[in-house]
Amino acid sequence: MPVVLGVILSLAYIPGHQIPVASTGRPNSLRSTVPQLSVDSKTGAASEPLLRIGHGYDIHRMAPREEAGQPVVISGVKFDGSDAPDFELGCVAHSDGDVVYHSVVDAVLGALTMPDIGQLFPDNDPRLRGADSEIFMEEAYSRMEQRGYEIGNVDVTLICQKPRVNDTRSAFATQVEFNGRQVKEMMIDNLARLLKADKSRVNVKARTHEKVDSVGECRALECHVVLVMQMKS
Repeated sequence: MPVVLGVILSLAYIPGHQIPVASTGRPNSLRSTVPQLSVDSKTGAASEPLLRIGHGYDIHRMAPREEAGQPVVISGVKFDGSDAPDFELGCVAHSDGDVVYHSVVDAVLGALTMPDIGQLFPDNDPRLRGADSEIFMEEAYSRMEQRGYEIGNVDVTLICQKPRVNDTRSAFATQVEFNGRQVKEMMIDNLARLLKADKSRVNVKARTHEKVDSVGECRALECHVVLVMQMKS
């Protein structure tokens, strides 16, 4: 007796797109329609989505300050006794090696489907030797703004054994303070200022790497960033 293959598929709905999926009972007759981009009625060009999501990652090697030639800088905070407690290691990088700023920049560029930070700011450009990574952040923000977006929220995960950002010596981990200011709060303030976002939309988390591999052995530090940008109202 012949076997009749029947598939019952319902109408899927995604806000703004209807995706009908039909079947006549034969496997090779299944078809679906791909959601189409909405098109600007005046220009005929595809319009921007309301939300974009980006992910950024960066890692830099650390070495004695004499070898690195510069201190560790994290989210604009210098660990040389000026902004934060002095740390004996420095960051080996072409620019200042700010892993948070670099990760945020890559997340913004990725969300906008633009070239990554290494293509826009190559590490063989002599003009960028020791450059303050704020200039990369300013460029990323400018590109985001030109496309009509603003920050929805930014979530930063800093991974380093040292320098310490959280004080784990007490029963409950607290933020490291320097000259009466919390180091992590300074990092958040800098990000909010450069992204022109309210502080409530910026988060910085810090964790160690449990003494595992180059990060856990204080030979490197790394960062992941996830961000959402939304179309300005």
